[in-house]
Amino acid sequence: MEEITGVVHSVGGGSYQVVFSPEGAPVEAYLRGRLKLEDRVGDQVVIGDRVGTAQAADGSYVIEKVFPRENAIVRSRGSGAEIKVLVANVDRALLIVAVRRPQPRVGFIDRMLVLVESEGIRPLVVINKMDLMEAESEVEVLEGVYRSIGYDVIRTSTVTNEGIDRLALETARGITVFAGQSGVGKSSLINSLEPQVSLRTAQVSARSGTGRHTTVRARLIPFSNGGLLADTPGFSDAGVKGLVTQSGLDSLFPEFLPYTSDCQFRNCSHLHEPGCSVRVALSGGAIHSSRFESYRMLYSELQAS
Repeated sequence: MEEITGVVHSVGGGSYQVVFSPEGAPVEAYLRGRLKLEDRVGDQVVIGDRVGTAQAADGSYVIEKVFPRENAIVRSRGSGAEIKVLVANVDRALLIVAVRRPQPRVGFIDRMLVLVESEGIRPLVVINKMDLMEAESEVEVLEGVYRSIGYDVIRTSTVTNEGIDRLALETARGITVFAGQSGVGKSSLINSLEPQVSLRTAQVSARSGTGRHTTVRARLIPFSNGGLLADTPGFSDAGVKGLVTQSGLDSLFPEFLPYTSDCQFRNCSHLHEPGCSVRVALSGGAIHSSRFESYRMLYSELQAS
């Protein structure tokens, strides 16, 4: 049987929707039994995986091969024993926070930046709901933290369409992951980019200031601009255990790198050792205090049993 290479666009119920060309319609395929026994991190096949399929005599498709992944968005829980691959072969990750409703949580941004940096995925920070901004200063501070490190930051609003054209350009090729906590407007942004997708959106609770996830099944959404959007649940509890090491954590904070080689101790944790150049840079304002606090929290999380 001739092998046909395709990309997995949806997973569910033991079957996989595979697309063989950008203009092609998805076909339903099933995983060859021997592949289920292979040792792979997380699920055997996820959206974004490149697979080799063959068509059986009855017309059905069988996945015969799963090609090695270039990278993946991976989530861990608890001690790191439970690791789940959410999407494979990602070109960029849009990390979305809202100006308010819910209030932006830099700890979430920094956690996701560590996860995507560890996989070599290009991140972009998206500050959404700009129409709710009450003072320019509240955005300038948040924006300044990440721009100063070298990350791209995009301001967006689905009410005024601010930044939507820029998002369309950024998502025009390859696979893009939209990651954000509940209520930040992820589904609304996707709907603005591609109205016919019509993802479900959820209102933010006036009492808690948070929303609820409206994505229940991971899938790749083909956009008319040529890109693929990975719509996937599961980022609200993204852990780092089992994915990042304590000793390698500082390398995932780019602003630390100019100083780590000058620390007095080779394996400096940057938390308490004398002669730490990273803490000197922190005291001098070269490293933002919120970023250092995120580093400290993640370091402790990796240390805990």
